[in-house]
Amino acid sequence: GTDVSIAAGRISYILGLMGPSFVIDTACSSSLVSVHQACQSLRQRECDLALAGGVGLLIDPDEMIGLSQGGMLAPDGCCKTFDANANGYVRGEGCGMIVLKRLSDATADGDNILAIIRGSMVNHDG
Repeated sequence: GTDVSIAAGRISYILGLMGPSFVIDTACSSSLVSVHQACQSLRQRECDLALAGGVGLLIDPDEMIGLSQGGMLAPDGCCKTFDANANGYVRGEGCGMIVLKRLSDATADGDNILAIIRGSMVNHDG
């Protein structure tokens, strides 16, 4: 029960959530693709509220070793974005989650609206 495809269902069960629950893996675009899918489900009235987000964990040492040996990681562990001395990138862990609702429903419910998504597209092209 530790495969990523099972994680979404287990989390939903623990939180007492109902409805579709799934993992989206499109590499770097996974979080934004999940927001797009959630917006589509809301527009099509498949749900009234959606959670969308992503988690990035660095738990596989072999992946880090491969990236390091391939010369992709900065040897000093420092980002130098847009700097002539840039010599690789630095990886990090993180998690982010948002609650999405149709604007009409959020307004009617008196919710604190922090942003409005007017449209979305998917462009996962490698």
